[in-house]
Amino acid sequence: MSRKIMPLIVMYFALLAAPALGETVTLREAVHRALESNNLLKAASFQRGAAEQEVAVSKSRYLPRVQAESGVVLSNTPSSVFMMKLDEGRINPSGDFAADTLNNPSPRADFRTSVSLEQPLFDLGIGNGVRMADKNAQAADLSLQGRREEVAFRVYLAYLGVRRAQAYCSIADQALANAKEHDRLAGLREKDGLGLKSDRLRTATALSEAEQRLVSAQNDLLLSRMRLNLAAGGEQGGALDIGELPEIKEPALPQQDLVALAQQSRPDLKADETSVQLGELAVRQARDAYFPTVYARGAYQINDRDLPLGMDKDSWNLGVNLRWELFDGARRSHEKTKAELSRKAAAAVLENDRREVALQVTESVLRRQEALLRLESARRAVQDAEEGVRLVALRFGNGLSPLVELMDAEAALNRSRASLVEVENNLLASTGEVYFRAGVFLKEVIQ
Repeated sequence: MSRKIMPLIVMYFALLAAPALGETVTLREAVHRALESNNLLKAASFQRGAAEQEVAVSKSRYLPRVQAESGVVLSNTPSSVFMMKLDEGRINPSGDFAADTLNNPSPRADFRTSVSLEQPLFDLGIGNGVRMADKNAQAADLSLQGRREEVAFRVYLAYLGVRRAQAYCSIADQALANAKEHDRLAGLREKDGLGLKSDRLRTATALSEAEQRLVSAQNDLLLSRMRLNLAAGGEQGGALDIGELPEIKEPALPQQDLVALAQQSRPDLKADETSVQLGELAVRQARDAYFPTVYARGAYQINDRDLPLGMDKDSWNLGVNLRWELFDGARRSHEKTKAELSRKAAAAVLENDRREVALQVTESVLRRQEALLRLESARRAVQDAEEGVRLVALRFGNGLSPLVELMDAEAALNRSRASLVEVENNLLASTGEVYFRAGVFLKEVIQ
């Protein structure tokens, strides 16, 4: 009784775990969705926007700064009280210059309102700041480009993951059908007295294992569809199904040309070059810190004894100020040395990354060649396994081979089919990785 109920329970849970069919998309559609909705790309886009705003912030230092200020002061300090009267135009020569009035004035309030303006005339730090902010914006844009390549490649791998899971699910489903048939035949042979009980036990065990493998394959298929949905920027808990096999043409360039293409196209290498340029600008900024700065200033002021914004008297001033720091404890010298060392460090990182990129391209080409060779071997293995199953099935039908031998042959066939699926997926993945390492994967996918 339990032998009949157990498979039903397993199949029930398999149906619960089976993935609901999601929307079907092609690889190009999935990549386009990711470019529009992927949260990592949105974050990189926001960072680029913030860097562009930093450029605008730096450029704003060229413009005049205007400030308005209004306040009230209450004091009995002799100098303050005298200046309040002077600013308000309320000096009385007959009484305010008396010794007692000057030395012991009564408490007095002053309402002061002013508008001031400051305009840079010569400040090399502003120009350097603008140039550095512009380089940072370029770096943020390159980071976004690199993120787009990375997200597109992730979508591609997730797409291949769904393909693999579908194939494994189909293999598991076929294995379950074979196991059911074997169990049925073993039962009939045992009933007719032609088979052994051990064969029936073996087929029952194989049937249970096949049911469990199918449940795992179905779960893997659901998860792979959800991963594709996540990579494409879909809603939480959603799933996407693949519509067609991804087709990316075989790389036409030789290995050395692919390396050269990567050196020119990889956004991360361009970002490294930008870091070197930023280092050069930092050195220039440290050198320019030795020069003086010149600013023009002006202010308009009104004072009143009784009212805010009142105007007992108004006044103004204009001037030009030159500031030249002659000694700072060798701070600027150390900052200049620091900037030069940082620039050399960025240059060393750039050189290392160039070599690393060349190695990555070389490895991707070799892995693809390896996958091509393995593909032929895997296809031959499937053909041989299919022929082996056919021959064993004939012998079994003629009573020359036991059922166990047929089961072993079919298990070997399923393993070779799964191996072929893996090798095919590796070939597709390695082909995409060649373009990804060359920095042109997105261009190849969406063209």
